[in-house]
Amino acid sequence: MRLLIVGTLEGYITAAGKIAMQRGAKVSHTDSIEGALNALRAAAGADLVMIDVKLDIATFIESLKAERITIPVVACGIGTDAAAAVKAIRAGAKEYIPLPPDAELIAAVLEAVAEESHAIVCQDPAMLATLRLADQVAPSDASVLITGESGTGKELMARYIHRKSRRSDAPFVAVNCAAIPENLLESELFGHEKGAFTGAVARRLGRFEEANGGTLLLDELSEMHPRLQAKLLRAIQEKEIDRIGSSQPVKINVRLVATSNRNLENEVRAGNFREDLYFRLNVFSVAIPSLRERPADIPMIADHFLKKYAQANGLGEKRLSEDALMMLRAHHWRGNVRELENTMHRAVLLSKSETVGPDAIMLTSQMLAPEGSAQASIPTNSPVANPFAGPGGTVPQAPRGYGQPAPGYPTSYAPPQGHAAGAAAYGNAGAASGAPAVQGLVGRTVAEVERDLIIGTLSHCLGNRTHAANILGISIRTLRNKLKQYSEEGVPVPPPGTEERAAY
Repeated sequence: MRLLIVGTLEGYITAAGKIAMQRGAKVSHTDSIEGALNALRAAAGADLVMIDVKLDIATFIESLKAERITIPVVACGIGTDAAAAVKAIRAGAKEYIPLPPDAELIAAVLEAVAEESHAIVCQDPAMLATLRLADQVAPSDASVLITGESGTGKELMARYIHRKSRRSDAPFVAVNCAAIPENLLESELFGHEKGAFTGAVARRLGRFEEANGGTLLLDELSEMHPRLQAKLLRAIQEKEIDRIGSSQPVKINVRLVATSNRNLENEVRAGNFREDLYFRLNVFSVAIPSLRERPADIPMIADHFLKKYAQANGLGEKRLSEDALMMLRAHHWRGNVRELENTMHRAVLLSKSETVGPDAIMLTSQMLAPEGSAQASIPTNSPVANPFAGPGGTVPQAPRGYGQPAPGYPTSYAPPQGHAAGAAAYGNAGAASGAPAVQGLVGRTVAEVERDLIIGTLSHCLGNRTHAANILGISIRTLRNKLKQYSEEGVPVPPPGTEERAAY
């Protein structure tokens, strides 16, 4: 945590800085707004600014916006001047801290910025395997390419790799390549000299120099224009950059981590991304599974956000009911963890008791469900598919159980010919455990048992691929690949359920 304190604060500056340093922050100080802007333009940078309320906070924040410097600003003042506090907040300050400084209050502000939200919450084997892979590559200086759908937590993974690296005490700097226009992104990355272009009111060091010695995250790199890709490639190869308007190259020592929600190999084939840059960045690749592919994480992540937003809104401890959790498990999560976070935030605000029930779970529309997802496979009269069916968005009834056939579903499905014993063994295993069920499997190959288990589970779910995949503990993609293999081998496979057929 890098803290920049601006102003004299009538002698309390020493006390505030000392408290912050005791809490692990690196503190720097300047007396004026111009000094603060110069410090933020330089490579030292900061993660948080604490500014004297007597200074022109509005002008300071407008200057930050004009120079595209994004940083939280907290106002500080002697005593509890309500008018000064209101004025500071209206000017754009995030918080107002009264002085003399309270140790716990300053600690809370620092923790809010350092943010425990950078932690990765997971327990699913698929995500744990991804973290183990990240642990292996983190200590090296190799470039890392992180891929995954939007909302899976690619930036969190980048921060995780940085914290586990030998550069953890150095800066971590993130640049969203998709959010910055092309004509400004070059200046953002490489910096510029005063007068290099209209609006360049002073020299500004770019993100490469700010991250020197640490890690630079290039978020959504696939959105970068090919012209800038060439300049980025040179920076990686030569380990030096050229500021706009300068003729003197600057040496850099930066570890690069890039993210993309696109398939970069396809982008290379389409001519949208440089092949040489792709191989420079893709020294090591970390693919984050979607939330649909790690269902065991849903309850844990939901509980994490439930506690976070209950505390943030000053509410008591809340917990999910079993019906609400069932709705979360069945949802398609097109927006992944980000969507789950928003859902739990809404649930905290809508819930009227400490138990969050289905009436507080507002899910996205069935029309947004991707092909073959859980949402697409749920009957349209189910509260999971239509969470706003009741008055005020309440859920009128619990969803239909797996064992209750829906119109159009077959009531039974025969096991593959020649494998009746395997189907019987599957049925016995569901009814009772112990030696008899195991003895029914002796003499058969693992592949045969797996095949009969998958077919039997699919029959039990009346052809519903998504429900079967959840019960089997595999992804829908794996299940489909298995079923395709069985069909090609001539093994009869139960057809999709009524709602799923429309998606096939």
